[in-house]
Formats: sequence, structure tokens, C-alpha cells
Amino acid sequence: MPSAVSQPWQEKASGFFSSSGVKLKEASQTAGTFVGEVAKDAKGNVSDAAERVGSMFKSRWAVLRQPATRHAVQESLISAAATTGTFLRKGITGTKDKVAVGKTKVEEVAKMTAQKSKTILTDIERWQKGVASTDVFGVPIEITVQRQQSSMPIPLILVKCADYLVLSGLNSQYLFKAEGDKKVIQQLVSMYNQDFNASIPEGLNPIDVAALVKYFIASLPEPLTTFELYNELKGARTSVHAMRNVLKKLPTVNYMTLELVTALLLRVSQKSVLNKMDARSLAMEITPVIMWQKGQKPESYRKYWSNPPQSPSKGSMDSTPTYSPWDMLSDDEEDMDVSSQIPLDDGMLVDFGAIEVIQCLIEQHNPIFTDANETVWR
Repeated sequence: MPSAVSQPWQEKASGFFSSSGVKLKEASQTAGTFVGEVAKDAKGNVSDAAERVGSMFKSRWAVLRQPATRHAVQESLISAAATTGTFLRKGITGTKDKVAVGKTKVEEVAKMTAQKSKTILTDIERWQKGVASTDVFGVPIEITVQRQQSSMPIPLILVKCADYLVLSGLNSQYLFKAEGDKKVIQQLVSMYNQDFNASIPEGLNPIDVAALVKYFIASLPEPLTTFELYNELKGARTSVHAMRNVLKKLPTVNYMTLELVTALLLRVSQKSVLNKMDARSLAMEITPVIMWQKGQKPESYRKYWSNPPQSPSKGSMDSTPTYSPWDMLSDDEEDMDVSSQIPLDDGMLVDFGAIEVIQCLIEQHNPIFTDANETVWR
């Protein structure tokens, strides 16, 4: 049986739980109301935001659909496309230009290389053969005339030089004796080796022109008078008739060229009072390059037309005769020609018999070359 003491506690507990239930119910109602209001506000906010976004898109779309705006957009797009195309074209054009420049430079380099190769090959050819395909110096005289394809059987270089001297150089002192300007002569040699029909530059020193004639004749592989007629010419030097008959045995090119050269020397000798060069002096200077024997080619002139040094062959060295004063005074050959070669102190030989031949051709030019188409300068 419950005691009297526990009854008040039961009443207090019952009252506490009853009040707590009421408070929990009120709290639950209050929380539900708050959550509902929050949800309602959130729903309203979301609706407002969506409505604002939709309105913005509608307004923008309305703006875009207006003709003026649409035209402006199209213009902008076209302008942007045009700008992009321009940049692309500039880039492509720049690339093409660079490629073209590069191609041009490559072509220029290729041309320069080809030209250098051609020059090298030409130099090699000159070194191996002594001459090149276009040379006039160091080439047989008949080949030079054939290349000219001219009716005149005389090297054009001699014709041009002779005309130049007759017109403006006969009074110059020591023609065919003075050596001339080596650099100028080498330039002339190079010019004629490239173009046999080149003209003599105006204002050129007549001494250089005369030297060019001399050096051209000296460059011929064989003497103008030929090896075969050497002795016959020396034997005919005292007779105009005999000399004329011997000269008829020369090839046409040699004969006509010899006629031109001696006609020029005759004109020079006629001005000897002014130029100090008579027929004898001219013969002394020109004979070594016109008339010489095998093994006695005037090689000292080679420096003007042949740059690569050429080593003499053993045969040519063996064929070169050696002389001493005792040989020339020998009594063993009583029939020795009084015009035989006499050695000088510098080792060069003077062939007085050959000199007399050339002197005869100069002084007696007109009677000797009566059958030739005599050279006449007006």
C-alpha cells in the first residue's frame, strides 16, 4: 500500500510531464510554422529569380530580333571574318614572299656556284691544254681564223691593232720595242680571249697596242713563217724573186698575216724620224716572235697570256741547244753561215740571218707581196 509521503511526488511528476508535453507541442508548432515560412520565402525568391532571368533573355532576344541590331551583329561578324581573312592572307603572302626571296637567293647562289665552277673548269682546261675553247692567244693561227667565220684569213685582233696604230700611233717612240704596261696588256689578252671581235679601247697607249701584236704572234704554237721554211727563207734573203717564191709555200693564213704585219712595220719604219724605229730596229725586235726554230720558242712572253705555270717536258728540255762562245769560234765548220746565232750575256740568242729575212720583208714589202691582196691604209 503506498505511503502518504509518495503521493505528492507523483502529483509533481504528473504535472511536470503534462507541462513538458504542452511545451514540446508548442515548440513543434512553432518550428513547423518557421520552416513553412522559410520554404515559402525560398520558393518566392526562386520564382522571382527565374522570372527576372526569363525577362532578361526575352528583352535581349527582342533586341537581337530588331533589324538594326541584327544588321549590326551581322556587320560585326562580317568585319571579324574579314579581319581574320586579312590576317590569314597577310600571313600566307608573307610566307610566300619569304619563300620567293629564299628561292631567289638559292638561285643566285646556284648561279654564282655554277659560274665559279665554270671558271675553275676553265682554269683547269687552260692548265691542262694550255688554252681554252674561246682563246685566241696560244691557239694555232688557222683555228683562230676558223672561229672568226670571216672572209678575211687574218686574225681580227691583228687587224684591229694595225688599224689603231696606223690611225693614231705611228709617231709614238719605240713602238714594238717598249714592253708596255703589263697589267693593261694582260687585261687586253683576257678581253680578246673572251671576245675575238672586241674593239681596241679608245685612248689606249700605242705602245701597249704594239706590244699586244708582238705578244699575240709570240703566243702561236708554231712560228708564223713555219718550221719547214726556216732554212729556205734564210737562203732567199738576198733575192726578192727567191723570197717571193719561198713565201708562196706558206699556208694562206700565214702568208696573209705575214703580209699584214710586215706592211704595218713598213708604215712604222717610214716614221722612224719620230718614233726612233727604222726597219733594222723593228726587225731586231719582231724577228724572235715571227721566225724561230724548234726548241727556241720565245717563252718569256708566256706570262702575258698563260697564268698557270707549265712545267717543261723532258723532251723539250733535251731539245734545247746549248751554245758557248767556243762553239761559235770553232774552225771545224768552215762553211758556217755568217748569220748564225750568237749568244748574248743573258742567254738569249740573236739569229742575224732571220733578222735579215724580216728586214728584207719590211723594206721590200711591196715588190715581195705583189701577188697578195696588199694591205692599204687610207
